[in-house]
Amino acid sequence: MSERKWLILSHGFNMDGRAASLTITDKIPHLINAEIEPIVLSAVTGKKDTRFYHHQLLPWGPAGLRFDLRHLIAQQYGRGLFYRISTGFASLLLSPFILLERLICGLQSQWSWTPAAIFWGYICIKRFNPELIYSTGGAYSAHWAGYWLKRMTKKPWIAEIHDPMVFPGTLPKTRNLKFWANLEGMICREADLVWWFTEQAMLSAKKRHPELGDKGKVILPGAEPPIVSAEYVRDPNCIHIGHFGSLSNVRTIKGFAEAFLKFKQDSPDSAKVFKIECYGGSIDSHAKLFINENKLNDQFIEVGRLEYDHKKKISGREQIQIKMQQMDYLLIIHGHTADCAEYIPSKFYDYLWARRPIIAITHNNKQFNTLLNKYNSFIANSNELDSIVQALNKIYLIWKKGLNKKIQLTPIGTVDATNSIINYVNYEIHRSN
Repeated sequence: MSERKWLILSHGFNMDGRAASLTITDKIPHLINAEIEPIVLSAVTGKKDTRFYHHQLLPWGPAGLRFDLRHLIAQQYGRGLFYRISTGFASLLLSPFILLERLICGLQSQWSWTPAAIFWGYICIKRFNPELIYSTGGAYSAHWAGYWLKRMTKKPWIAEIHDPMVFPGTLPKTRNLKFWANLEGMICREADLVWWFTEQAMLSAKKRHPELGDKGKVILPGAEPPIVSAEYVRDPNCIHIGHFGSLSNVRTIKGFAEAFLKFKQDSPDSAKVFKIECYGGSIDSHAKLFINENKLNDQFIEVGRLEYDHKKKISGREQIQIKMQQMDYLLIIHGHTADCAEYIPSKFYDYLWARRPIIAITHNNKQFNTLLNKYNSFIANSNELDSIVQALNKIYLIWKKGLNKKIQLTPIGTVDATNSIINYVNYEIHRSN
């Protein structure tokens, strides 16, 4: 048993393929290699880890309980008749309590994982005596629990913030958004070390909470090397562009589809060879409507989410890694809202390990553009269709000449992020204590 132990609070731990999960689960082997033993508290929605102490907690509120029960039943019995009957009964039983919870609380359903994490976190601290509390999310409930556990036990607390907690340029209006803003203040005041994934996210938080001071850091999360490898083979008849990850009406592929339509009108023969394959979920409704109206269905293909393949015994993540390495180009849709300045899509780091050229439609993020340029990516502005059309023309010409080469630069690894965290803990937290 290791002398060093860290209590890790992660709501979405070990959920196959989810960015909020991979951000922490990919660090675990590197923590273990550094002789740090993880003690993990998570929700029940992921796979239980048997390498170390991992306790999965049900939330204590009715809405969160209903959500997690649905997931548990689907995991055990599938989504057939038993699922529909049992979840329907659970919803009927819990519905009056859910209504009461919404009236009184007004927060997202995951809030009620917090008291469970505080209760079991306190027990774990008394039992294992970890050197610190590490909250990560994603789900804000982990950070809220981290805040209370630090107050109760005086243990050092480090926090990893995945996404901006306050939307840039706005004042929080709902109870939930106001709580997020208040929680950001708690983190900045009370945590011993806090890090964000972009420079602007950290600077914005520091501007709102100057007391953060030097405790605020920027650590690029990176990604793990592929578990499986696949050989890229150029298709002489088709350019395969892969988009991996979720799409929504906020992060929509519609702008890319609009630019592609213009490209098709200008160069119909060139456009015929393009196949844009979307993995990880459905094409968003705005884009789907545009694609259908303009008869682009032959070019835009919705593959969807890849789950565990029982016949091949290969996870969804492994299937995705194979597909990424086989693509001619990998597409990133950054978005078009103000928070784009404060986040970099996590798929970017996975793309680097696939070593295929990247096409990025970005919005107002200098740090992201700098990284993309470093890795010889095609960058277009989300507000300028012509820049996307120009990128498509360049891609076609390069492919036609057979010059689409593997990216040789060293990717950004999770081990780099993990080592940075350990170094900050060793030389800033422990030294000051």
